[in-house]
Amino acid sequence: MHKGILLGAFAGMALAAGAASAGTLDDVKARGTLKCGVNAGLAGFAAPDASGRWEGFDVAYCRALAAAVLGDAEKVEFTPTTTETRFTALVSGEIDVLARNSTWTFTRDVDLKLDFIGVNYYDGQGFMVSKDLGVTSAKELDGATVCIQTGTTTELNLADFFKTNGMTYQPVPIQTEAEARQQFLGGACDAYTTDASGLAAARSGYPNPENYIILPEIISKEPLGPVVRHGDNQWADIGRWTFNALVSAEELGVTKANLDEMKGSQNPEIRRLLGVEGSLGKMFGLNDDWAYNAIKAGGNYGEIFAATIGEGTPSNLARGLNGQWTDGGLLYSPPFR
Repeated sequence: MHKGILLGAFAGMALAAGAASAGTLDDVKARGTLKCGVNAGLAGFAAPDASGRWEGFDVAYCRALAAAVLGDAEKVEFTPTTTETRFTALVSGEIDVLARNSTWTFTRDVDLKLDFIGVNYYDGQGFMVSKDLGVTSAKELDGATVCIQTGTTTELNLADFFKTNGMTYQPVPIQTEAEARQQFLGGACDAYTTDASGLAAARSGYPNPENYIILPEIISKEPLGPVVRHGDNQWADIGRWTFNALVSAEELGVTKANLDEMKGSQNPEIRRLLGVEGSLGKMFGLNDDWAYNAIKAGGNYGEIFAATIGEGTPSNLARGLNGQWTDGGLLYSPPFR
């Protein structure tokens, strides 16, 4: 093929791909709000406060994304979802993005046709029991009744753990955190199993949290993160790089308080991140201050973590694996260049 024709063909393909992938961004801009699916109520991650305002770790990501796309962190409609409705709400178009303690797995990525745009919390499945049960290890739970959320990765993990250790259990199916609280505190199950972060968050809201212990065993890998639909690469890029911006900001020392000061930095990556030089935003249809706005919404990743689920909050979670790679954690953003 003639070189000019070949280049023209590639250009045509690129334009067609761009047009095909612009759907969600165009919808969000036309609507003027971002529709974000969240947990129906999990302390520290997503829950309405006393005045009805949504707050939490996942909620902060939704606000950062709204700020990046619309320039206003408050232009978000929060949709509470259960473990069984969350992916349907996303695939059907009811929501634009799902930020709901969801584990990235092969089947969800490939079979359900979802795109996980990053891992915002590295987790693992654990068990919580009342101190009165008198056990100190999950391997002492033979014959126990176990509260477990349906439609989750925890179901298979639980079955595998008990089978591997030659134990039996009786599942007590639940759908929401409110139902888990009622059943577990009411004595309908001996143990409650879910992601360890979820157990800590749930326990923080119990009347006597000191009466419950999270057992030491972590029985799975649960990489949690925001999710979008397959087939809209532009929207996935926006969601992914908004998260990366929060992670990079922490590594580079950019905070909510020093954003404007950092615009004067001589570090080229900071300047690109904040839109001072280069045109990264225009590459996926946003203004060049998209990352500046995202960080301004609630701070960098570390600030969001500390304010919502970190040590000193009711959830009292240590950074651990969710620390920056420079501090021995797993957080690592690709470079902004």
